[in-house]
Amino acid sequence: MEAALAQDDPRLVSTLTGTAHAPKGPRALAGIALFFAGMAVLVAGLVMKVTPLGIVGFLISLSGLVLVLSILSNLRSGTMKPAQSQKGAKVRWTTRLEDRWERRNFDN
Repeated sequence: MEAALAQDDPRLVSTLTGTAHAPKGPRALAGIALFFAGMAVLVAGLVMKVTPLGIVGFLISLSGLVLVLSILSNLRSGTMKPAQSQKGAKVRWTTRLEDRWERRNFDN
């Protein structure tokens, strides 16, 4: 039934499994821009000797860095790749735990 659904509506399957393609370019550029804007605010806070402004700049640059690193880790781990065929698909850890539970409780 899953294979038939995947053939009939692959967009729905990718949405439900979390393997939908997300545009990476604009988000990466926004993260880089956020990082440099935060650094500029941080330096401005240091020059003007306004500690809260420096803290805000640090938080802005940190959020930009986290955004870029999350995009890179998604690319590396393959979570944004299209859904693989059923034969080569990776088994989720919850599925493995459920299978182990079933074997332990019902195979005895």
